[in-house]
Amino acid sequence: DLHLPSAEVSRDHAEIIGADDAYVLNDRGSRYGTFVNDQEVTKQALAHGDRIRLGRSGGAEIVFLAQGADQPTERGTAVVEEIRQLAAVLESLRAVSSARVLDDVLTLVMDSAISVSGAERGFVMLANSENELEFRTARSKDRKTLSGSSFETSRKIPEEVFSSGKPRIETDLLDGDLAHQHMGTIALGIRNVLCVPLRLVRYTDDQDTAPADERRIGVLYLDSREKGALLSAPTRGVLETLANEAAVAIENATLYKAALENIRLEQEMQTAVEIQQALLPAGRRSGEFFDAAAETIPCRSIGGDFFDYVDLPDGAAGKGPPAALLGAMLLGSLAAQASVSAGPAATMAAANTALVGRGIPGRFVTLFYAVLFPDGRLTYCNAGHNAPMLVSTDGGVQRLDKGGMVIGLFDGTPFEEADVQLHPGDFIVIFSDGVSEAMDANEEEFGDDRLLDSLAAMAATEVQPQLKHVF
Repeated sequence: DLHLPSAEVSRDHAEIIGADDAYVLNDRGSRYGTFVNDQEVTKQALAHGDRIRLGRSGGAEIVFLAQGADQPTERGTAVVEEIRQLAAVLESLRAVSSARVLDDVLTLVMDSAISVSGAERGFVMLANSENELEFRTARSKDRKTLSGSSFETSRKIPEEVFSSGKPRIETDLLDGDLAHQHMGTIALGIRNVLCVPLRLVRYTDDQDTAPADERRIGVLYLDSREKGALLSAPTRGVLETLANEAAVAIENATLYKAALENIRLEQEMQTAVEIQQALLPAGRRSGEFFDAAAETIPCRSIGGDFFDYVDLPDGAAGKGPPAALLGAMLLGSLAAQASVSAGPAATMAAANTALVGRGIPGRFVTLFYAVLFPDGRLTYCNAGHNAPMLVSTDGGVQRLDKGGMVIGLFDGTPFEEADVQLHPGDFIVIFSDGVSEAMDANEEEFGDDRLLDSLAAMAATEVQPQLKHVF
């Protein structure tokens, strides 16, 4: 009926047998041993007040109480005190395990540790991403939070405990050569120190195997002005138990906080996706002398590729697929410049000046902009973008690569434009590196050659089936 999660306690660990008005404890060949009053035994007659421990680190602890043995012995008094401490720590563990906010967990841990040990104050330090200890919270015995400036102590003991993973007890800092190492702490009147590591232990499913992984996430520190106040073995054992469970609660609270942050980021990302989609025009666009279709599929929640159609005042139509997230800002600028500029090269130069003026370091955009005239003439400028392909009805392919460098890096960058003549049935394929650099399971890129082969295999004459064929 007992739930014993420790891997050090097996299903048939030990037994207590009554014989001749006495009770005998037998170890059943356990891997991690059975202990009576901290001595390992295989068979032991039990006396009133004996403390039984299953496993080396206390996977289960039992106090043997003989019927009728009510005399107030010194051992009996110690047993009662240990039971009180265990009851207090169990109540603390229930509270800690139910808390989800990290600050609440740390406060409960400190208040519980101080209550169980009788310490005057204490603090928790947790390891950061560089595995260095950082002060997180400090509490006093009257359940008040202490600021970092008012809670002065030496870092030597906490860092040593964190590094070694072993508890440290100093009964009197004035003893031996300790005084000169902890002068700041002694100056506050502190004499007794107890520090235990916060260890996160993960076990395998096999109860007879050792822990699969152990990671130290911080330390729990307590001190007192009374010499030897934190010295008792029960206090140390209870605090180590509390520290181990606290490590799990702290980790869970940290994961819970991270999960909430991920949910918030996902919600914000979804909003960004909706805004991005709203910035894009409808994928299909037709006019008297052209038919166009476009689509962008982000590899993550939000992509960096944009396209747009712009109706020019003289009735011509343009198409520009800016890349990277800065493209959202460029859509309005490009549309405005297209209406007043003398051609694609001038439009590209104006867009470059606008982006450079934003002063965003290390950000640039590749861009292809073209103007299509009713007679089939296409004037274009390519600013560092993947060269679009003009596919003729006779199967010929021409890359549209005239223009200049990417925009947004340097003001005054020169751009040039070029003209190509389209005939009925010709089509232009404009694509981003998300198509040509897509990888298969063997991390081999799709490449321009496969894209060309794919275009050559297209039999459809309408743009929408051609677009779907490429995807």
